[in-house]
Amino acid sequence: MTGFLSIAPLNLDLTLGCGQAHRWRKQGDDWKGVLGDRVVTLRQGEGGIYFDDVPASRLAAYLRIDDDVESIYADISQADSLVKELVVKYHGLRLLRQDPWECLATYLLATNANVARIGTMVENVCREFGDAIDGGHAFPRPEQILDDEERLNGCRLGYRCERLVRLARRVEDNEICIDGFRHLTYEECVTELKGIDGVGDKVADCVSLFAMDHLEAFPVDARIKRCLNEHYGIYGNYRALSEFGRSRFGDGAGYAQEFLFQMVGDQRSLGHTQEGGR
Repeated sequence: MTGFLSIAPLNLDLTLGCGQAHRWRKQGDDWKGVLGDRVVTLRQGEGGIYFDDVPASRLAAYLRIDDDVESIYADISQADSLVKELVVKYHGLRLLRQDPWECLATYLLATNANVARIGTMVENVCREFGDAIDGGHAFPRPEQILDDEERLNGCRLGYRCERLVRLARRVEDNEICIDGFRHLTYEECVTELKGIDGVGDKVADCVSLFAMDHLEAFPVDARIKRCLNEHYGIYGNYRALSEFGRSRFGDGAGYAQEFLFQMVGDQRSLGHTQEGGR
């Protein structure tokens, strides 16, 4: 490894393996994935991570080194005894700051699909359209998808094909400026995202959290819905459940959601639940 980034707390296995991003694979002690136009290798170290093939500044931004994680942990722990236990159990789980276009396109594909299926679809699209880079493919730009959109039929996306094409066309035609969404308030960001075909409440919250710096977003999928039902006695529609999470956990609600998501995922791996989607 050519570099070392001092960042703590950080648990790479939890952060890259929890399902918030879909292009990372564990190979022995290393994590390999694609950031922009680079195939990147990361390895857990004491007090940080070793890395290859990516500028330290790019990696630091992706791992949200600017987050005061210990303060966020303390706030969400004070709000809730269950999350307090999970912060100890999953210490070092961090949110990622993903590329807005890639994150939005990925979560558009993620509707009604589990984590494994999402990863397969994303890799199919990247291999078919993305630039070839050392050992992999970059996520395609909108114009690459539009150059030969018929090839999407071979990516096994189903009904998501048309939605991805429409999104790529709107971005390419400058009808929407995804990067600009980061400068909106949370409510404004969600409203703009939901104006895109195929983007509902959950996808809008996922993108707001994972790409738009809105750490107060609290996405609710099947896992989180079950968790809120069973552990908090909270029922209702999407808005009611999401508002409960935001009200309970405040500005760090997205972090709390990710701890709860990880807990239910671990339970599922032991055969306790069937939900696995984002």
